[in-house]
Amino acid sequence: MSTAPRSAHPDQSLLDPEHRLPDGLVAVVKRECATCVMVVPVLERIAAAGALTVYTQDDATFPAGLTPVHDADLGLSWHHDVETVPTLVRVVDGVELERTVGWSRDAWRALTGIGDLGEDLPPMRPGCGSKSVDPDLVDALRARFSGSLLHARRVEFADAEDEVEAMYDRGWTDGLPVVAPNEERVLRMLTGTTRAPGDIVAVVPPDLVEITVEKVAINAVMAGCRPEYLPWVIAALEAVCTDEFNIHGVLATTMPVGPVIMCNGPGTRHIGMNSGMNVFGQGNRANLTIGRAVQLIIRNVGGGRPGEVDRATHGNPGKISFCFAEDEHGSPISSLASARGVAPGENAVTVFAGEGPRCIVDQLARDPDDLANTFAACLRTLHNPKLVLAFDAVVVIGPEHARVFAEAGWDRERIVAELHGRLQIPGADLVRGAHGIAEGVPAHLQDATLPKFRPDGILLLHAGGGAGLFSAMIGGWANGALGSQPVTRIVGA
Repeated sequence: MSTAPRSAHPDQSLLDPEHRLPDGLVAVVKRECATCVMVVPVLERIAAAGALTVYTQDDATFPAGLTPVHDADLGLSWHHDVETVPTLVRVVDGVELERTVGWSRDAWRALTGIGDLGEDLPPMRPGCGSKSVDPDLVDALRARFSGSLLHARRVEFADAEDEVEAMYDRGWTDGLPVVAPNEERVLRMLTGTTRAPGDIVAVVPPDLVEITVEKVAINAVMAGCRPEYLPWVIAALEAVCTDEFNIHGVLATTMPVGPVIMCNGPGTRHIGMNSGMNVFGQGNRANLTIGRAVQLIIRNVGGGRPGEVDRATHGNPGKISFCFAEDEHGSPISSLASARGVAPGENAVTVFAGEGPRCIVDQLARDPDDLANTFAACLRTLHNPKLVLAFDAVVVIGPEHARVFAEAGWDRERIVAELHGRLQIPGADLVRGAHGIAEGVPAHLQDATLPKFRPDGILLLHAGGGAGLFSAMIGGWANGALGSQPVTRIVGA
């Protein structure tokens, strides 16, 4: 409730005349505000001493006797960032110099120059929320007065048309209903980022279409995101649309893979992501809609539609959305993000071309060697127990399994090293035809010892519910320069 110079104000020459502030003192009030009612005698005193213009947000006759101007469309309040009433502003030559909000006797005296103003009122009383920031009104006001920020093509639906069915008919969905991205919703979504709507985020394969922040926001609305999720969608999209990740190849492969989005940092807790019980499942809005927004962008902007560029033989449900947070807060090991060079306290996403999760069950092991043996045996089967080096994997250790390793003093590096050590396989077990299985490596590798994974081919995370001696593994697509490599990006503002 203090008075202070305004560091920024709208260029009044760009505003409609009814939304410009006149010179002198300007007060914005509403009858519903008890503090506004309380300061009516003060406003009368100011008016008697000089120029005062009063704008009222609700009752066109309030305050009686001061000839109030009705801010009926709330345009003046909106354009001049009135968040609390009463607001008192001093304007000179069309420029706002200072303002105070609520009632503060000292601040009002300083702003008006009237030394004994409000002597019979309490020294201070907070104001009320302006109608221009009312949650029931703010989206419509933003659309009305900020609509020029948006440049996407408008699609008009007929009055009798069902929005949900119309979007199905136009091919904009992933098979589930989507939220209609009207101007109000898109503008609200854009409040989640400091980036300009016209900024280019990425070039989206397979059609290599430039996508702006605005178009990302449109698809985030359709996916059901909240505005605070938008920076995470942007970061994930930036990671996916790289040559290293190769989303075009991930789409075109007949294997059942798609982007797996793994999130790290304090922001995961801030936006309410799930890293615990049912971490890969339903029920968490952030997890499900962030991943879904990325998939909708690849479909709606990039042209990656099933049956066209997307050639998966079976696919997997994660191709709708597969996004989750690592449980760093309760983890006995360092995070995936830190292992990939992200500084502590930074928010980051890592994308991995993966299939659906598979459960690793070991309810008896209490020794880290025994548990590592189980992990290795399960990882050996990934895609085919006789295929090596071609695929990477994500291992998500559940808290109860992580405790077994932690109590033995095994950190991230030790766990990964022990798994690699147990996954050195004799070529005789891998060659084509061995053990009656046609699949395998060429015969000239009969006498070699081959690793199941390349040296950096196991990505380790800690996540899942606190009860249950289970972990999970997620198999990858072809790795390396001709396939897909994990990509990490910092989440911006």
